[in-house]
Amino acid sequence: MKQLITLVLVSVFFISCEAQPEPSEFSEAALNDTFLNLEGDTMTLESILEQYKDKTILIDVWATWCRDCIVGLPDLKAIQSEHPDVVYLFLSMDKTQESWKNGIEKYNITGEHYFMPSGWDGPFTEFVDLDWIPRYMIIDKEGKIKLFRAIKVNDPKIKKHLN
Repeated sequence: MKQLITLVLVSVFFISCEAQPEPSEFSEAALNDTFLNLEGDTMTLESILEQYKDKTILIDVWATWCRDCIVGLPDLKAIQSEHPDVVYLFLSMDKTQESWKNGIEKYNITGEHYFMPSGWDGPFTEFVDLDWIPRYMIIDKEGKIKLFRAIKVNDPKIKKHLN
């Protein structure tokens, strides 16, 4: 009997630990999360993405205080040169809007910029299970999430989904 219980528990453990497929679209809560543009206007993620409908989007969740984010910028700029038709959407986790704007200027980051007032605790970060930055995602021209999780800009999956 003890062996049977152990077998059942082990079976349940393995079944429940199966890898879940990565989502292909954002949750409603994530789409309704709010961001600020450079002018200070509040926008939902849904309205931000709608602006770039029919385009491939590379999302970069970053912050000026994040060493890995800054170190990866030269490689990201190389990708921007190779793929000029892609929209580069930078979502900042900075603590203040001032540091965010100063960082864009200091590091000469070109693309579309938004500040995340909710920081680590918002519906967007919860949906993407944000546990590290930088975090890269790719949205295809149909609005589907093609790459859900990359933490290094030189991850081969990024170039694969941009080609």
